[in-house]
Amino acid sequence: MYTNMTVEREAPSKFHDIRYEIRGPLQQRAEEMERQGEKILHLNIGDPAPFGFRAPARLLRAYTEQLTGAEGYSASKGLLRARRAIDAYCRKKGMVPYSMDTIYTGNGVSELILMSMQALLENGDEMLVPAPDYPLWTGAVRLAGGRAVHYICDEWADWCPDLADMEKKITPRTRGIVLIHPNNPTGALYPPAVLDQVGALARRHGLILFADEIYDRLVLDGGVHTAVAAAVPDVPVACYNGLSKSHLIPGFRCGWLCLCGDWSRQQAFLQGMDLLSSMRLCANVPAQTVIPQALAAEEEMQALLAPGGRIHAQREAICDALSKIPGIQFFRPRAGFYVFPRVDLRRYPAFDDRQFAARLLQRERILLTPGTGFNWNRPDHFRIVFLPWSKQLRYGAERIGAVLETFA
Repeated sequence: MYTNMTVEREAPSKFHDIRYEIRGPLQQRAEEMERQGEKILHLNIGDPAPFGFRAPARLLRAYTEQLTGAEGYSASKGLLRARRAIDAYCRKKGMVPYSMDTIYTGNGVSELILMSMQALLENGDEMLVPAPDYPLWTGAVRLAGGRAVHYICDEWADWCPDLADMEKKITPRTRGIVLIHPNNPTGALYPPAVLDQVGALARRHGLILFADEIYDRLVLDGGVHTAVAAAVPDVPVACYNGLSKSHLIPGFRCGWLCLCGDWSRQQAFLQGMDLLSSMRLCANVPAQTVIPQALAAEEEMQALLAPGGRIHAQREAICDALSKIPGIQFFRPRAGFYVFPRVDLRRYPAFDDRQFAARLLQRERILLTPGTGFNWNRPDHFRIVFLPWSKQLRYGAERIGAVLETFA
């Protein structure tokens, strides 16, 4: 007689070695501590809402006014008026979309990264991904059956990609190069000359560029973001962007993918993206409705980034506080919400980034993300989110310094 018994199985092999430590075991431990009444200072997630940032009022009004017209599905690729606004935004930045049919809205950029890796990769294909990276990229490549090959970003060259390292890692199985620009976790902003050199590599080897540019409207110190697709218009570039960070609405899950350049030789990828878009029906429709209004005006965020603005002041506060900790070095972030300090292992020979993060949470109730969680190859970095108020950041840095001394 056959008996249907429940047998505990291991997780599928595709999940082996995939980690997302920004919301990993330390985050889960912090949540448990909070349920027990502890107060945790979160320096691990780039979510503005818990720190008092609020979306522009005009955007929330537009959202609520259009809710009654957003009750049904949209077209799989998104509302036409939203995609037209994305097309206009891209062209304003010097990017040329391949067609209106190659603009896709998504439930945040994360969904679109996962979809595009599924559409592109065969088992065993390779993608060049930066180290350090935003770890979703490495995970998405592996889940799609591919192999993430990490090229080094050079800390001593303002965290720009090491072009020689990138080129030597290209093989016949390489399908594309990921650029996170502006970079998370380092805050680096790549100059046009670097983008030209990466474009030349892609051109020479017939590769696609995947440009994660979600922080392109969060540039500090008067810097200018050059879109990858504008720098290398003849190379196929998949451009990812959205409103989560620039308009302080991460909970709306509003992102898009725009394919720029010549995609005529990538028909299999386009068919895959169309199929996957249809299978998930559509992206969040209420969030799509505000894309035209959001992209038409960005004054609120620019005020926060300018000298005297809150984000600028908080960047200054954390950099000033970190500079006072012996044995800490860091690149001053030029964009985004993050700083990625390095610990001098000569001064702190017992330092390990994971042990440090766990000890900081346990002793000081401060949560941050170890650098190896971003696929950095040495346990000597960690990432701090500078969204909390300046007073909180200065306190956090003081306690970081105290816990560091336990590794001396």
